[in-house]
Amino acid sequence: MSIKAVIFDFDGTICNTGEGIMRSAKYALDSFDIPCEDWEELTHFIGPPLLVTFQEEYNQDVSQASELVKKFRERYSKEGINECCLYDGIYDLIKSLKADGFKLGIASSKPEKYVLELLERFDIAQYFDAVCGVSFTADCEPKQSIMARALEALEVSNEEAIAVGDKFYDVDGARANGVKSIGVLWGYGSKFELIECSADFIAEKPGDVEAVALDLFERTDNVQGIFNGRILTMHEDDVTLCNGMSAKRECVDHPGGVAVIALTDDDEVLLVRQFRYPYKEVIYEIPAGKLEKGEDPFEAGKREFKEECGAVADEYFSLGELYPSPGYTNEIIRLYGARKLRFESQNLDDDEFLQIRRMKFDELIERIMSGEIKDAKTVAAALKLRELTRK
Repeated sequence: MSIKAVIFDFDGTICNTGEGIMRSAKYALDSFDIPCEDWEELTHFIGPPLLVTFQEEYNQDVSQASELVKKFRERYSKEGINECCLYDGIYDLIKSLKADGFKLGIASSKPEKYVLELLERFDIAQYFDAVCGVSFTADCEPKQSIMARALEALEVSNEEAIAVGDKFYDVDGARANGVKSIGVLWGYGSKFELIECSADFIAEKPGDVEAVALDLFERTDNVQGIFNGRILTMHEDDVTLCNGMSAKRECVDHPGGVAVIALTDDDEVLLVRQFRYPYKEVIYEIPAGKLEKGEDPFEAGKREFKEECGAVADEYFSLGELYPSPGYTNEIIRLYGARKLRFESQNLDDDEFLQIRRMKFDELIERIMSGEIKDAKTVAAALKLRELTRK
């Protein structure tokens, strides 16, 4: 593929607008005493044109459905439009795609006025080269037609674009225009729906969209379990590469970890020294530990810091995330800094043996640069903290 443009659906793909849409649909139906489900169950209003949904789902004729649409907008324009948020990771995805040089467009069955208003509100309007929605007087335009308008506005051919959406309407609209499609799993469509309508790719997270657009995506076809331990799970996967060839990938699943680099008032860093069995060495590292299932990373960082060092900080701050070895594991280590320390008591596990050491921050940097201290999370956290303190 040689992709030049990425065309997004809006509701359920870029923006989680479900609450506002469903509450407004409920408001319209209740206003005309039409029996319906609780508002949380009205997901069928997300995606297709409102006029069509009111007719097909509630047996309304065109005239009655038009009145329902007016009543829907009565609430949505005042309240519903505010009941929404960007999906996690979407802002970074949009920004990255633009930095990669792609043209970006939107093809939505939502009124264009609402789309533009929300793009401005979430500060992403400047990244889009074309926004194609419907008008209030012609809101039953099929997705195929909206997609065609987006292609024309972006000045790309169907082979040069890829469409991103969460429902079969988006996939069907793309296929009708000869455009490859990415079905996303964070919206309102199911994986079964996207497979059934033959989406060309399925994205589990926003970053997958960029991988497909860059022609670097690897599709998982089969997962074969190898080992399931107390912490780690290992599996061998059959994948299809971006060129269509098959390959195998060995992967270790890890629940993720946290690490804390703490500075005392004397500009010393708290380190732990322990024997690391895989390397058969005693090494220096900052206090760290693994996440428990469902545990908040920040709370886990504070917990591990207190357990290993017997310390509590009045000030914690994020130093970002670290992928320690992306070639074979999905582990993510969340890094935190800490200042204004108070010392209490350690609470080590029965199989945990370590010594606490204090080291001047400058000495820590020197030992890192000389290669004496090699632990990845310690190196990354120390260098990040040094850059942060300089600023």
